[in-house]
Amino acid sequence: MKQYCMDGVQSFSLHLATCVNNLPINSSPLKIAVRACFLGFVCGCGLILSFGGSSWQHFGWYLCSLSFFHYSEYFVTAVINPKSLSLDSFLLNHSAEYKLAAMSSWVEFTIEKLLFPDMKQVTWLSFLGLLMALFGESLRKAAMLTAGSNFNHIVQNEKAESHRLVTSGVYSWSRHPSYVGWFYWSIGTQVILCNPICIVGYTLASWRFFRERIEEEEMTLIQFFGEDYELYKKQIPTRLPFIKGAKLEP
Repeated sequence: MKQYCMDGVQSFSLHLATCVNNLPINSSPLKIAVRACFLGFVCGCGLILSFGGSSWQHFGWYLCSLSFFHYSEYFVTAVINPKSLSLDSFLLNHSAEYKLAAMSSWVEFTIEKLLFPDMKQVTWLSFLGLLMALFGESLRKAAMLTAGSNFNHIVQNEKAESHRLVTSGVYSWSRHPSYVGWFYWSIGTQVILCNPICIVGYTLASWRFFRERIEEEEMTLIQFFGEDYELYKKQIPTRLPFIKGAKLEP
């Protein structure tokens, strides 16, 4: 019995060592753990604020939404497409513009809360923002799970043998449900905070980013799938306001 247990432990240790050795260089277990623990800490702080009865309750909702979004990006990627998994899958270092936008929302919230505290206590508006964030988060994760290994955080320029055109599930409602989800999630976070300036700023910046991203991605998808994607494009809208995607040649 003792020998059996020892063999089991050795087998598990060997399997664990193999998994660690196969991780990308920039995805060491320590770096992953640090980021996951940080996001867990942020979520914990958000829960304390949310249920602690303080005037920062709505900021707690925001922290929970923000931390869960970034953690779930990594977790779902690990489930559907582990080959593409890296530290970047947390999207914590998405871009300098993304970091600037986040910090701007914190600054606006703090200044307005100090000068106009009642402005940050509009519960029905914050709850509406929470619903927007939940809708966007759910839609994005549904899109990732539906696309499976076809989903990647980076636009692919070369077609892999495993690539296929996904038109089922949420993709039968929107050509880019993951972008639609992110769009409404990002705006929802600012509605939670009752940040009028950032609501406008996030809407304009996100709309411009996804318009350019969709046009770039659809040119690649047309090259990958040809007439199949052109037909799909004609039948299914993007569901993002005033964004039609890449223009098809007549």
